[in-house]
Amino acid sequence: MRGIGPGEKVISSDDIPTGTEKKAGWAERDAAHGPASMRERKKDSGEGVLQAGTVKSLVIITKSFAITLWISIVVIYRLYRGLYTRRHCDSLLRWWSRKLLRYVGMNCRTFNLDEEVFRSGKPVIIMTNHSSLYDIPIMFVTLPGSIRMLTKKDLFKVPIWGKGLETGEFIPIDRDNRRQAIKDLAQARKKMESGIILWIAPEGTRSRTGDLGPFKKGGFMLALRSKAIIVPVGIRGAREVLPARSCTFSLGREVEVHVGSPIDAASRQAAGVEALMKEVESQLRALMGTAAS
Repeated sequence: MRGIGPGEKVISSDDIPTGTEKKAGWAERDAAHGPASMRERKKDSGEGVLQAGTVKSLVIITKSFAITLWISIVVIYRLYRGLYTRRHCDSLLRWWSRKLLRYVGMNCRTFNLDEEVFRSGKPVIIMTNHSSLYDIPIMFVTLPGSIRMLTKKDLFKVPIWGKGLETGEFIPIDRDNRRQAIKDLAQARKKMESGIILWIAPEGTRSRTGDLGPFKKGGFMLALRSKAIIVPVGIRGAREVLPARSCTFSLGREVEVHVGSPIDAASRQAAGVEALMKEVESQLRALMGTAAS
C-alpha cells in the first residue's frame, strides 16, 4: 500500500478501541460465528478483501441494528433527563459510525480535507454521491463538525429509531409533498444557522448503479437562499462494501473520501440554480473518478 500523501488522513477499523474484546484475525472471528461464515472467500478485486457468507452477513446486520437502537435509546433518555447536548450526540454518532465500519473491516482514506472550511462560521452544506448505506457512517467518521442529514420522512415513523432521529436533530424531508418539502428545507436552514452542518445527497436517494443520478433542486435552492458554502465530496468504494438494496457485504475494503473545492453559493446568485447544479455535478464526477475525459 502506498504511503500517506499531503492532506490525506487514514482511518482504520483496527484503530477503534474495543474495550476488553481481544483483537482477533478474520479466521478467529469467523470461526466464532460458525461454519457458514467460513465460506467467506477472497475476491479478485484486492488482497485481503472477503465476501461475507450468510451467517456473517446476518451477524453484521444484527449488530448494526442493535447498536443503532441502542444509541437511539441513549439520546432519547438523555433528552428526557435534560442531559442532551449536541456535542454529546456528535460523539455518539462518531462512536456508532466507527463501530459500523469496524464490523465490515473498512478503512477510510480522506483526501484534501480543509477543516477550516467547516469552522468558518458560515452555513455549510456537504453534497456527496450516494450509493451505499455506509456513506452515512463514512461521513461522520471522516468529516468534522455537527453533521446531520436530510432524512426521508418515513424513517421518523419507525418506533424508537424515529424518535432518536428527531432527538438527534436530523431533519425530515417529505419527497412526495412539494409544499411540505419547502417547509422542511426552511427548518433545515434554521438548523444550519444554529451550527448544524447539513449533509445532502443531491440525487435524493441511493444510486443502484454507482453513477450519479438526476439532481433535485431543493438542496441547491437552500444553498442559494442561506448563502451557504457547498463542500462537494466524492466517495469511492462504498458501493462495493454494500450496494443499494443488497444484503451482501464485502469485508476488508478501503474506501476513499475525496473532498472538493468549496463553492460559495452567495457568489452564484446571479448564475442561478441550474448553473450551481452543473458546477457541483462536475466536481462530484471528478471526485468520484468518473469525469468525462
